[in-house]
Amino acid sequence: MLSVGKNNSGIPYPKVPDDRKALVGRCAKKNTPQETALIQRHLREGLSEQVIGQFRQMVYGYYREHCRVLPWREHATSWQVLVSEVMLQQTQVERVIPKYPAFLGQFPDPASLVAAPLPELLAAWQGLGYNRRALALQRAARMLVEQYDGQVPDDPEQLRQLPGIGSYTAGAIAAFAFNQPTVFLETNIRAVLLHLFCADRQQVADKELLLIAERTLDRQQPGQWYNALMDYGSDLKRRFPNPSRRSRQHSVQSRFEGSDRQVRGAVLRLLLKETSMQETVLCEQLAVESGRLQRILAELVQEGFIVRKGGRCRIC
Repeated sequence: MLSVGKNNSGIPYPKVPDDRKALVGRCAKKNTPQETALIQRHLREGLSEQVIGQFRQMVYGYYREHCRVLPWREHATSWQVLVSEVMLQQTQVERVIPKYPAFLGQFPDPASLVAAPLPELLAAWQGLGYNRRALALQRAARMLVEQYDGQVPDDPEQLRQLPGIGSYTAGAIAAFAFNQPTVFLETNIRAVLLHLFCADRQQVADKELLLIAERTLDRQQPGQWYNALMDYGSDLKRRFPNPSRRSRQHSVQSRFEGSDRQVRGAVLRLLLKETSMQETVLCEQLAVESGRLQRILAELVQEGFIVRKGGRCRIC
């Protein structure tokens, strides 16, 4: 474990250990030469301006050669950015790519989403999982229509007041839609900072990583910087066991197969297909214990997804 010090800017960084050469040697076996050089320099200097410049040059160099072409990156409106960020919450990019243009084709602005019946919204959302996000997005659209004349605000504090929008999503919308130099973390960004600036350390807190993110941020073009950083992190995670496991905030997602999430999704899919169903038929088709199904149905009612009456269920 490396000891931790602070440079003259107050940013924590690992002090050079006695076995630095061995550490850098291990890194060099899998890292690119540029990554090895950066890690080695950071171990000597901490987060110096020279290290920051070298880091940005490396990330932008990768991005120029290997940037991902994603539909929400080119000429996206603020509404389109908001939709993409909500879709990307806890969902892989590959699953979002085909759903994003189709969803916006149905709901090109907040007003059109507000007017959509719930079955139409859920049908458009199918395949993305976590259906609560669809409801939250519709409620956010309603707030945009009622409070902001259908426009997405550029203030992260106002964005955080929208349903389903947390600190990360608010920061990302502000950066990508309005080019604001907000500071935030997501899984790929966290992986890059842990791998390059927290070598050989475990249980690194996000508070420390946010300080590094703030120092290394390209404030002139934050949207492009974050795109580059996320693409670099995506590649890094293909080459190494997930560096994010060394984060103090890392948690393993619960298993989907056989989970309540799986049953909830199956219930909604059946009700979208059949309009309404007897609860006993639902229980038989899903092969779920009756008491468990009753609890899940009650949750879906409370959350505003379904209505139960006379032993039958239907989408609201």
